[in-house]
Amino acid sequence: MVQLQHVAPQDIEAESFRIIEAELGPTGIANLPPREFQVLRRIIHATGDFAFAENIRFHPQAIDTGLAAIRSGKNILVDVNMAASGISQNLLKPFGGRIICRVHEPETAELAHKLGSTRSEAAMLRAQEDNIGIVAVGNAPTALLKVMALIDEGSFKPDLVIGVPVGFVNAVESKELLSRASYPFVTALGRKGGTPVAVAAVNALLRLAVESLI
Repeated sequence: MVQLQHVAPQDIEAESFRIIEAELGPTGIANLPPREFQVLRRIIHATGDFAFAENIRFHPQAIDTGLAAIRSGKNILVDVNMAASGISQNLLKPFGGRIICRVHEPETAELAHKLGSTRSEAAMLRAQEDNIGIVAVGNAPTALLKVMALIDEGSFKPDLVIGVPVGFVNAVESKELLSRASYPFVTALGRKGGTPVAVAAVNALLRLAVESLI
């Protein structure tokens, strides 16, 4: 017989976090500094996948630079509309930043056709002047590769790159390249990733930023 848990609606998230922490155990929790652990915990909460505890990678300045970007009112660039819908507008609003996604704009399609590129690449190219603090890519490896190329050539300077595209064609390779970057990043090695992972990481940072206001 299936035994269901009876948990009050307002307590579901807290109970989920308790279960995650219990399954990871003290050693798993201790593997990351507290703020990085909060990002990992929300990713596991969003995906139900404990493999991220082994696969996630943080640049040493990732949390500090991400929080500084949020607090200064910079914008968050995402690769797909699903990510734009998933990031908490209520948490971001007090800081003045916006969520930007240009992949489905007509100008992006026109630029992609002109350059012979994907729309994901063209969307990143068009967003360079949008006061971007955080780039969050969970779907398109081509978007992540374009962001890294623009950073390397000095034309794009986001404070933090969250790169966790999922898939089989250049997803693994793009994240491996990001994990070697000298600038702040969050990534998850291997094939696993996705928009829910990118959204969870951003929302975790937003919650940390809001907590600092209290």
